[in-house]
Amino acid sequence: MMLPDSWHGSWSGLKAVVIGLGKSGFSVADTLVELGVQTAVAGKAAKPELADLVEVIGSKFYASESPEVLSELGFQPDFAVVSPGFSPRHPLVVELEKKGILVIGDIELAWRLRDKHDVVAKWIGVTGTNGKTTTSEMTTAMLLASGKRAIACGNIGVPILDAIRDPVGFDYLVVELSSFQLHYLGQISLHIAAFLNIAEDHLDWHGDFDSYLAAKAKIYQNAAEFIVFNEQDPKTLQAAQQAEVTAGCRAVSFSLGAPAMSSVGYVEEFLVDRAFLSDRANTALELSEIADIEQISPASSHLLANAAAAATIARACGVEPSFIKEAIGSFKLAPHRAQFLGQLDQVRFVNDSKATNAHAAEASLGASESIIWILGGLLKGVDPEPLIIRHGAKLRGVVLLGAETELLEGLFGSHLPAVPVFLAAKDDPMGSAVRLAVEISKPGDTVLLAPMAASMDQFLDYAERGDKFVDAVRRLGAK
Repeated sequence: MMLPDSWHGSWSGLKAVVIGLGKSGFSVADTLVELGVQTAVAGKAAKPELADLVEVIGSKFYASESPEVLSELGFQPDFAVVSPGFSPRHPLVVELEKKGILVIGDIELAWRLRDKHDVVAKWIGVTGTNGKTTTSEMTTAMLLASGKRAIACGNIGVPILDAIRDPVGFDYLVVELSSFQLHYLGQISLHIAAFLNIAEDHLDWHGDFDSYLAAKAKIYQNAAEFIVFNEQDPKTLQAAQQAEVTAGCRAVSFSLGAPAMSSVGYVEEFLVDRAFLSDRANTALELSEIADIEQISPASSHLLANAAAAATIARACGVEPSFIKEAIGSFKLAPHRAQFLGQLDQVRFVNDSKATNAHAAEASLGASESIIWILGGLLKGVDPEPLIIRHGAKLRGVVLLGAETELLEGLFGSHLPAVPVFLAAKDDPMGSAVRLAVEISKPGDTVLLAPMAASMDQFLDYAERGDKFVDAVRRLGAK
């Protein structure tokens, strides 16, 4: 099945099934109905209001994810648009492919529809195990400061098809791309493709680390102008070296150290550019100061890397240094990312609910010296043992919550028998976790929520998990 490659193509008369009904799934259904595609939506875990809206817009909703739902549609789909959470091994996805039905994701659909407006936005793609959201939002802030119309979308906040259908349109779409979205990605050609870092994550979804890396590396395929890699992460360099890009596409890097030519990095207290100036062999251009970045949050290696990556992308778009400095100076982190909530009796509270894997939790653990660690949930096939061993010396206590507490309890018992371990109550996991953490805390400690795991076993998502932590801390009276 060959799909049209334009908003203005012959979509009317085609038939499609949308798998999954979250924000992105609804945006897909809404778009397809607008294009005249006969559309049905299948999904088990959907909010009632979204299911009702599907019917209102002229589609039909089936509350099922079983392969049998395809026989209930009343038509044979020409193609299916699968929401990112559905693994390629999901029985419904397997059945679609078995029937020879083309399976795509919302990113590929949006790419085909990108010419809705006369001026077509340039696409910037950002992926990595961690830092995608902060880098995407910071890049967008830099573009906006320079007067460009830009929006962060994709795996962040605004579904990409809502951005495509904006009444006015944009100069740039800064598209955060998860490994799930990249797995289902067809042939697109990003203006700029940035691969920030990689560590073990989502192994349950991808099957193994090599498949996870291969999905992430797809961001570079057919890149048109620039590919951006991380000098401190050799896997991103390897992916850049192996990428098949458009002729003339240039590779640039970002670094936590002094930048080589064609790199953006740090010299003493300054963030500098040696990639986008004419005499880059001999000079560097000041973009910002580390002191500016420290106004956002304590300058962890993760935050410094994200700022350097965003500045690299912005410079590739022609943004002047003054606008980069301005954007960094006014930037605010999204909630649940190393969020300092205050302190009570000289005990600090930090909400890093977005730390859904070991690589992300590493940064928060590294930022404090005496920690009561609240962690647990769905580990996604990743081994937590190395991180536990690496940071064991600074742990004064541990509170476990979520589905895999038995595994975690065994690891702490084996490697850190002197560290007290408590289990949160199942009927009030976060409230009880905070109470237990406070009971064993002493002045100078940090009570850190850095779960190192996904949240869906006990919470709607990482945001709800973080909100409940914030609420529990506020009830204590922390300031």
